Amino acid sequence: MACGVIGVGHYLPERVMTNFDLEKIVDTTDEWIRTRTGIETRHIATDEEDTSDLAYQASLKAIEDAGIKASEIDLILVATITPDQPFPSVSCQLQERLGATKAAAMDLGAACAGFMYGMVTAQQFIETNMYQNILVVGAEKLSKITDWTDRNTCVLFGDGAGAAVMSHVPEGKGILSFELGADGTGGTALYQESDMIRMNGREVFKFAVRQMPESSEAVVEKAGLNKEDVDFLIPHQANVRIMEAARERLGISQDRMAYSINKYGNTSAASIPIALSEEVNSGKIKDGDVIVLVGFGGGLTWGAITLKWGK
Repeated sequence: MACGVIGVGHYLPERVMTNFDLEKIVDTTDEWIRTRTGIETRHIATDEEDTSDLAYQASLKAIEDAGIKASEIDLILVATITPDQPFPSVSCQLQERLGATKAAAMDLGAACAGFMYGMVTAQQFIETNMYQNILVVGAEKLSKITDWTDRNTCVLFGDGAGAAVMSHVPEGKGILSFELGADGTGGTALYQESDMIRMNGREVFKFAVRQMPESSEAVVEKAGLNKEDVDFLIPHQANVRIMEAARERLGISQDRMAYSINKYGNTSAASIPIALSEEVNSGKIKDGDVIVLVGFGGGLTWGAITLKWGK
């Protein structure tokens, strides 16, 4: 039983924070942020919005796009490091709001690689025919754990959510291969302390600029394909230089790589599903296209998937 994506959706809060806005609250400049990260703006949730609200809006769109009812969902997986509270989970809150009464629900914590972990988890249930429809969501309100006095981190992050409904797809389509990994010895490079994000930017960059290209290449080989077979790359939107390293390793032209970091910044687990949803909605991703999704995050964690698009 092949497993793939049958519906996508994403949601960004209305409020936009520009680099010029950040110049007013921390010692930085628009030029410094753009040249080092590629970020120009990011969306920031209001005090009245939380992670579950963002996840709900993205999920509604994904369910509609899939052409199913919420009552047909068997499992809800939410990848997040910024839940509304420790419990109940965002997935349980989502289950109630969506009316997905028969769905089991749990959250996954793998930071920016969380959506990859969620997709692969869903694959196991679907390919063994245990479940039919699984809602996988990446949602973050990073603004509530961002230290707005730390110029090295506050310029990077934004809020948002992306969702995908995964189900059975025709043989030969869907997930062709995957790679998940973790290195707990790198935990001190990116972590939360005193309710704030702390990061050793140099160490994270060194790790990511090596791991993203390696993982991208590895999953293509695992799928029995060549780099020339890849039609589209959807990397975690963390830093344009890291994204470019992965693109160059696969030999993909710039117009075939998802690029939304300039608009949204780093939205952690929401990054890849937001980019996927945007590219599908724009018509850039077409039936039969081979897509590589790849991300990395705190933990340290990483994940990559080769996906052949089609319902």
